[in-house]
Amino acid sequence: MKNEKSKAYVNVYLLLKKEEKILFSLRQNTGYEDGLYSLVAGHVEELETATQTMIREAKEEIGISIAEEDLKMVHTMYRRTDRNNIDLFFVCECYQGEIQNEEVHKCGDLSFFSPDNLPEHTILYISQAIENIINGVQFSEFGWSVYENT
Repeated sequence: MKNEKSKAYVNVYLLLKKEEKILFSLRQNTGYEDGLYSLVAGHVEELETATQTMIREAKEEIGISIAEEDLKMVHTMYRRTDRNNIDLFFVCECYQGEIQNEEVHKCGDLSFFSPDNLPEHTILYISQAIENIINGVQFSEFGWSVYENT
């Protein structure tokens, strides 16, 4: 059997904080985790840095501008679904503009929630990442137990 190198997709997530609460978006019409709360997020594109991606996604999804120096990377998750994912979680407390839903076809709600009281219908790996961030854990793995012994 030939050993194949792993390929991973890089995703970024924004913990936009306001008065100690985090902005969540309710997914809809995406085909992935619809009906569940997530964070402003996106996939890193070719020749784009993770911070550039986070800045772009914040503008595209919620209409705000973020300076690179206002992003702080707080957690990395190596996550398994039908593919390998490297998820980078950024905190931001300073931004310009008014938050508004720029993707109403994909987002049914934008609301701030306390990290200690997340919405009941939050994507599981998002909840676990936030718990890790609260506890100061910088790295975690998620979803791999399903693939053990296969």
